[in-house]
This record gives sequence, structure tokens and C-alpha cells, in this order.
Amino acid sequence: MRWAVRFALTASIVSIILLLILKQHLEDLWDQYNVPAYLRSSFRNSFSHGELDHLAPVPGTMGDKIIIMAKLEHEKTDWVAKNLPESAPLILSTTIHVRRLLKLTNSAFLCSWQHAIYTVNPASPTTLSTPLNKGHESMAYLSYIIDHYTSLPATLAFLHSHRSGFFAAWHTDTALHDNVEALRALQLPFVQSNGYVNLRCNWNPGCLEAHRNNKHVTPDVWRDVFAGTTTFILPSNSSSPSSSSPPHSRDLSHEAPAQVGAACCAQFAVSRERVLQRPLSDYEKIRQWIIDTEKSDAQSGRVMEFLWHVIFGMDAV
Repeated sequence: MRWAVRFALTASIVSIILLLILKQHLEDLWDQYNVPAYLRSSFRNSFSHGELDHLAPVPGTMGDKIIIMAKLEHEKTDWVAKNLPESAPLILSTTIHVRRLLKLTNSAFLCSWQHAIYTVNPASPTTLSTPLNKGHESMAYLSYIIDHYTSLPATLAFLHSHRSGFFAAWHTDTALHDNVEALRALQLPFVQSNGYVNLRCNWNPGCLEAHRNNKHVTPDVWRDVFAGTTTFILPSNSSSPSSSSPPHSRDLSHEAPAQVGAACCAQFAVSRERVLQRPLSDYEKIRQWIIDTEKSDAQSGRVMEFLWHVIFGMDAV
């Protein structure tokens, strides 16, 4: 009888501990996936993308901004051309449409987007492909910058190939995890003034205090990635370079920070001016690190995920 009581007590304690661990894990996922907003929007719109697909087309020739994307051969990316077209006719039939257009004046939706969609594992020769299928999306991102360094648009948005989905696109900070909605809401003036903008505002995962001792970006990895590159430093109390306070630069490859943190997951926008703060050779060297490193496709991609903000002039945390 005594053993039975001890067993029951031990089992109860273990069960409580497991439930507490499970509760903490579920709460973390609840926050990361923004479940409340997703459920509210899903039921309100019957799991569709709501009114976004029914907004009136807007005018514009090819815009001075571009979407850069990496895709696998089997992935469908026709949603980009359909919802974020390179040009669209103007149809304004009512005063409501005019008012809606005026409200969207500062939105990325007003201007059309250029597209650069790279197939990283093409089954046959294709117009846009990468030197190697490695580093996840980073190989396409860097290849575009390297190939178009002297003719970049004003704004560059780097996106994943999936439009939406609770599991596939959980890291997209819109109610239905929809990249179309995210791009239409993107404030281009802010991108230009700030230089770099992470498209995910939720700090979880990647930027919480517990995540900043980054296991992917170790001091050795930091030194390897930035070896021989020029890390530019913005003026104090300035988020972007200006003519009166130009950035200065020095080799920081040996000065690995104690912490590295950034909201996941390698979707962001940058201005042309911010990209050009680094010489072309920097991007070539960083891409060569991806090619040469013994780290796998996933591992090297994860390293880059936590370094884009640093590459484009932001603090390590």
C-alpha cells in the first residue's frame, strides 16, 4: 500500500511538471503564431483572404521597387503576379473607390512591383537561378544584389515563396499570415527613412532575451562571415545615413558581439541607399561564405537569418 501511494505521488508530481512544461511551450507557440488574431480573421472571413482580393486595381507603370524571392521548382508563386502586379489599370467607378485610393497614398499598394523570383533547383535552364541551392533564401537574396548592384530600385522587399498558411507562413505578421497583405501595408517612406525594416514585428522567436545568446551565430561564425568585409557604422542617434552625418566604416570581423538577436524569419525590406553603404565585394564575400562553408543548406540559411539586420547596418540586437 505504501508503495502504491509513493508511486501515485511520484506520478502526480511528474505529470504536473510535464503539464507545466507543455503549458509554457503552448503559450510560446500561441504567441509566435499570433493565434487569437488568426482565428478571429479566419472565422470573420470564412478562411478566405477577405476584402484584400477585392480592392480596386490601382494605376502605375513598373514601380521603383522589387520583390526578391527564392522558390523550389514545385512551389507555386503565381500569387505574386496576381496580387502584386508589375502594372495594373485604374478602375475608379465610385467616390468610395476614390476615398480608398487616397487613404492608400502612403501604402506600398499604390505602386506596382517588379519581381525577381529565383528557382534554386531548376529542372531545366531558367532565366533566374542561383549559383548553388544552399543557404535557403539567402543565395537568391545575395545573388540579386550582386547581379544588380549598379541598377537597384529604390526599395527592395525580400520575401518567402509562400503567400499564406497557418503553418507555412506563421511568421508573417498579418491576421491571416498573408504576405500580400503585408506588402500592401508596407510603408515605403519608413523603409526609406529607416533603411532596413524587418517585416516581422513580433520579437518571438529570435529577439527575446532568452534567444539572444544565439547558437547559430557563434563568435567563430561571425568572424568567418564578415572576414574581409567592411561593416559600416551609422552616426549616433541616427537610423539612416544622411549627407550631414555620413556613416563611417571599419573592419569589425574580429569583434563578435556577445549577443545577436532579430525577429525571425528572413523577410525584410531595405532601401537602395542602405544596400549601397556596403561595397559590392562585401556581398560577394558573404555569398562565397555560404558556398564554401561546411554548414548545411538549413544551417547556413539559419545563420543568415540572424545576420541580415547586421549586414544592413543595424545593431546586433
